[in-house]
Amino acid sequence: MTNNLPPLPDTPPLPARAPKPAAKRRLPLIIAAVVAVALAIGGTVYWMTRPSYDDIVKGCQKALAAQAKAGGKGKPGACNDVKKDDYDTLVIASVIDGMSKKDRDLLDYYDNGTIDGSLG
Repeated sequence: MTNNLPPLPDTPPLPARAPKPAAKRRLPLIIAAVVAVALAIGGTVYWMTRPSYDDIVKGCQKALAAQAKAGGKGKPGACNDVKKDDYDTLVIASVIDGMSKKDRDLLDYYDNGTIDGSLG
């Protein structure tokens, strides 16, 4: 008598090798996630280190003041990124700042703030 039993019917054969570990399939996903996180951090750092629009306008204002003192003409390079309307306002403000106190009176009338006919 033998102790070996015959195989059961409808049983699949045993695999010849062990299945591959799941880590091999996840490796491209892990690499893609690491690259995405690195790009997000890099983009955030780049965005945070750029000057704000207010900083650009302040730099333009300083450049216009320095140009007015030097007697130069034209648009300074620091003003290239400033919007046209804002640049026009800065130029007018720079011109007014360069005027004497007497010439700065832009109003043609005087109003003391009461209703007594002081407009004149």
